[in-house]
Amino acid sequence: MTKGLLTTSVGSFPKPDYLLRARTKTARGEMSAEELLTLERKATEHWIRLQEEMGIDILVDGEMYRGDMVTYFSEHMQGFKVSGLVRSYGNRYYRKPIAVGPVGRSDAITVDWWQYAQSLTDLPVKGMLTGPYTIADWSFNEHYPSREAFILDLARVVHEEAVDLERAGVKYLQIDEPAICTRPEEMELASRALGIVTEGLGIYTITHAAEYTQTYAEATAVFDELVHLPVDNLDLEMANSDYFLLDVFREKGLPEDMAVSLGVTDVHTHEVETVSVIKEGILKGLEVLPPERLFIKPDCGLKTRQEDEAVGKLRNMVAAVREVKAELGIE
Repeated sequence: MTKGLLTTSVGSFPKPDYLLRARTKTARGEMSAEELLTLERKATEHWIRLQEEMGIDILVDGEMYRGDMVTYFSEHMQGFKVSGLVRSYGNRYYRKPIAVGPVGRSDAITVDWWQYAQSLTDLPVKGMLTGPYTIADWSFNEHYPSREAFILDLARVVHEEAVDLERAGVKYLQIDEPAICTRPEEMELASRALGIVTEGLGIYTITHAAEYTQTYAEATAVFDELVHLPVDNLDLEMANSDYFLLDVFREKGLPEDMAVSLGVTDVHTHEVETVSVIKEGILKGLEVLPPERLFIKPDCGLKTRQEDEAVGKLRNMVAAVREVKAELGIE
């Protein structure tokens, strides 16, 4: 039988109400960091157990300990301070980092959390990092002489974290770069930075990219650089754009050594897609790529959904994959 169609998630899950309240109390000085840590671990274990029970192949820790994907890393790096709230999209806000000195790490940032999550399960848990281009693009720079210098120095720091994760035992490493396609003229720079992050790694690398590539013109403008990014797997939103990127892949082709993580549920809607709808998306993907080069996952992180919505989307995703495998003889 042919193997493939591994299931996974992009990274974030909804935080339970007790954790949201605890984070607010801690910020106000009404709860200790140790008490908050206990609740973050409790929520992490909850999501690990749910993923195991649902039958997902490659797990994530759910990011119960993170606020924003960029601010979290800046708060744990040298050379940053954090500004006030800045609108991200819709009614979502984050505290925008400001580079005020050379960036660096005094210690590993995510290794302890990965080790804790992995200790809870025998299934592989992804290491998850925000990439240098997105950190720079979503920050202010008051130190470096150019965006290029800022991005490449961040790449060095993120590479150090990637090496630490590999040494700790990570088998799958995801580098989130949702901003990577927003400036076509900087794709070469973004790719170079990502290459610094992945250089010398012996583990399977994934990048969550092309989040804002929502039209055919946008996709074709960055296509050559996108499909040659220095990773093993492109994690792409597909469901919320009716899978138009598959048409681009069909027309232009995809390197034989590049796999794709296919987004099959829209994380920006409260609707829980039916198994049949998700199956349609998977089958569209299989028209372009063989199952061994397709991972199946939601479009993006699920942290903005209610827990019942997130779980419903994931359960139906796994059910759809199982049906497709059974019908097509995929192991």
